[in-house]
Amino acid sequence: MEFKSGFVAVIGRPNVGKSTLINKVIGQKVAITSDKPQTTRSRIQCILTLDDAQIIFLDTPGIHKPKFKLGEYMLRAAESTLREVDAIFFVIDTTKKFGGGEKYILERLAATDKPVILVVNKIDLIGRDKILPIIAEYSARRNFAAVVPISAADGTNIDALLAEAKKFLPEGAPYYPAEMVTDQPERLIVAEMIREKILHATQDEVPHAIAVDVDEFSERKGGAIFIRATIYVERDSQKGILIGKNGAMLKTVGAAARPEIEMLLGTKIFLDLWVKVKRDWRNSVGALKTFGLKNF
Repeated sequence: MEFKSGFVAVIGRPNVGKSTLINKVIGQKVAITSDKPQTTRSRIQCILTLDDAQIIFLDTPGIHKPKFKLGEYMLRAAESTLREVDAIFFVIDTTKKFGGGEKYILERLAATDKPVILVVNKIDLIGRDKILPIIAEYSARRNFAAVVPISAADGTNIDALLAEAKKFLPEGAPYYPAEMVTDQPERLIVAEMIREKILHATQDEVPHAIAVDVDEFSERKGGAIFIRATIYVERDSQKGILIGKNGAMLKTVGAAARPEIEMLLGTKIFLDLWVKVKRDWRNSVGALKTFGLKNF
């Protein structure tokens, strides 16, 4: 049996379920998720090794009109990915109408000769009679290499989607060891897990104004890991919200993040969270580089 290895970009508007799809395919949590737009900020490589193929999925930030330098970085990260892959998943949300965001992505896709698979996500949330009209609307605008209706949440048609992806991969040896599921360092994944819990716990503009940096990651006696992380915000008022009365919000975030980090690392952890103000960091190239966004 021939073995195939290749790269698949996962693109779409913010909050269409790209990271949920990646996590379902990989079989464990690698990319963070939330119901808030622009959750994913960096391009993350997630690796699925099967008996006959290794598929490296590139989970990209949602394509949107940028308002800050952070947004410009996210847009470049998403668009540059299209030039480096063997196939593209264009993920859409069946509960949202076709709009300017989808039109913008289709315009970007017009410049690529890579096979594009239309991934019609969240079919579990609509009636079956509504799926075909959605497919027809998109197919009238572009000739897709394949169209696969799925539910990333419950796993419907994921196997069919992987089968389509494998058709476009070149023959070749795997790029990564079979046990590897991401190219991201543990410190970065831990920081992202903490940020995810903040996204779930806070409202309004606070989620977009936060960044998390792991300052210390060290092993203690007995094999436990001590992690000290700083949560950066842009204003004093946001710092107050994140700390909460008597530190309640920070405790909530820590309690939610701790078990997932322990599952990731396979050991007990001690998590020490701090909050600092770094004004207007989303427009600071230096700050963005500090937070691991290197392409500036």
